[in-house]
Amino acid sequence: MLNRQALELAKKVVDLDIKRDELFEQLILLVGDRAYELLRFVQNR
Repeated sequence: MLNRQALELAKKVVDLDIKRDELFEQLILLVGDRAYELLRFVQNR
């Protein structure tokens, strides 16, 4: 059985993934199709 720490960490990862999707949707609303380009630019800096 998985331990409590592993389960809590897995929940945090899922929560972060959901938050990332929400933030990316906001970015798309701000810059449209350029959101992917902007995200890659920032990631590669």
